[in-house]
Amino acid sequence: MKIIKLLLVLFVLAIGSAATVMYSGIVNVAADEPHSDLVYWLLEETRENSIRNAAKNIKVPDLSDPELLLTGGTDYEFMCASCHLKPGQSESDMSLGLYPAPPNLAISSKTHVGHEHGDDDDAARRNFWIIKHGIKASGMPAWGKTHDDQRIWAMVAFINQLYTLTPEQYQILTAID
Repeated sequence: MKIIKLLLVLFVLAIGSAATVMYSGIVNVAADEPHSDLVYWLLEETRENSIRNAAKNIKVPDLSDPELLLTGGTDYEFMCASCHLKPGQSESDMSLGLYPAPPNLAISSKTHVGHEHGDDDDAARRNFWIIKHGIKASGMPAWGKTHDDQRIWAMVAFINQLYTLTPEQYQILTAID
């Protein structure tokens, strides 16, 4: 019986503490102030493990079709480039204003320090899942609400090649007819 009372007291204290933090306004939610190292680590680990778990069974289609590059390139230009950048670009108003900062997809993912995404299929599954479902409280929308899987895979195919493109090649691939 003592254990039940102790657990009940601890539960009430936890709820009270959470309510105090929620309603006091002491947590800074400003996007221009970084999280503490501990909070950042907890959020990063939670996000990465959630994405890895959710994407693990996604079947990756053949992404080598050149038509996918053209379709994905146009969508990337209009939907992604302002945050995730273009070849030759190191920042934008959007990439500077978002926290956490969106990854620069115009550079090789191997240069993204601290973000190991496995082999090419793992990275493709991860990118597909993120594009389709978005990430809460990050500025990354869920494009699956407005785009079918084929169109999302085209963006994944384009992102796979993006870091290899020169600014001129990018311009050609993303030009509208």
